[in-house]
Amino acid sequence: MNQNSTTPTAALDAGAPVILRNAGFKEYVTIARPDHWFKNIFMLPGMLFAYLIYKTPIDFDFFFKVVAGVTSTCLIASANYVINEYLDAEFDRFHPVKNKRSAVQTKLNPAYVYLQWFVLSAVGLVIAYFINIQFLFTEAFLLFMGIMYNVKPFRTKDRVYLDVISESVNNPIRLALGWFIFVPAALLTGDSSDTLWSIIPPASIILAYWMGGAFLMATKRFAEYRFINDPERAGLYRRSFKYYTEQNLLLSMFFYALTATFFLGIFLIKHRIELLISFPFFALLFVWYLKIGLRQDSVVQGPEKLHHEKKFMAYVVAFTILLMALLYIDIPPLQWFLKQSFQYAN
Repeated sequence: MNQNSTTPTAALDAGAPVILRNAGFKEYVTIARPDHWFKNIFMLPGMLFAYLIYKTPIDFDFFFKVVAGVTSTCLIASANYVINEYLDAEFDRFHPVKNKRSAVQTKLNPAYVYLQWFVLSAVGLVIAYFINIQFLFTEAFLLFMGIMYNVKPFRTKDRVYLDVISESVNNPIRLALGWFIFVPAALLTGDSSDTLWSIIPPASIILAYWMGGAFLMATKRFAEYRFINDPERAGLYRRSFKYYTEQNLLLSMFFYALTATFFLGIFLIKHRIELLISFPFFALLFVWYLKIGLRQDSVVQGPEKLHHEKKFMAYVVAFTILLMALLYIDIPPLQWFLKQSFQYAN
């Protein structure tokens, strides 16, 4: 797909074409979105939980894997962003803010774009290979989902509801990446079915993470739809918006939130009863984020701007500290409570 050198941008509504200048080095760096690398913080829970289970020794190999794993994930994520920005340029010009993006305002050379995608992907996968084969396959899956999300004829971002589901799957992928960094090499080389199930994260936390990410993404869609405030223009910007309304987006947000909390509850009770204390704090996190998402021109349209919500970010930091404490501090009375609950259930 080639960009049109007379693509209308700022003059879109007036219908007057403008001549785009050729993109420079800065624009090619920008479309890789290094400012979005912070999203790889979603690897952290996988790391913490795997460390709790496997008691990974803290040595040079430990730090190498952490640094290499995060670097690999950043590069693969940037490869996905590169094709996202390039292939979305013809649609982003209909967005009141995204029409200022480098891919819209300049003419990108497709040869350079595909070369950039290839180099970022290749280097990211090579680094992943030196961690372990499971980490490599998971990074490859993250790259594959970027293709499915952005590239025709798949382009799941154009399909109603599937756009949210396919984008939010990146959350459990990141969790699994964090997990595989900490799994001992001796387990990874096993070939029995018992060994296989012992090295993958619990299904309950994967599903909770996935649905939690879907809630965040649906809230972002809701905020975008309200911000554009024009169903026809919204449909030109994002084809799935032709079928969305504020009502069905809001209903989907509740569905994802309820499903996420259901699987989260299973995980908390089954794997670490102390984490049950965190459940009301999780609920507050969902409610607070929803409150932010319901504002006009909400910052959730671009999660990288969430740092402007200082009270919310302070809560997130405090909540993270609480989770880390509950991961490593045993509370015997909760074990008694769990035994009593099962006793009465039987």
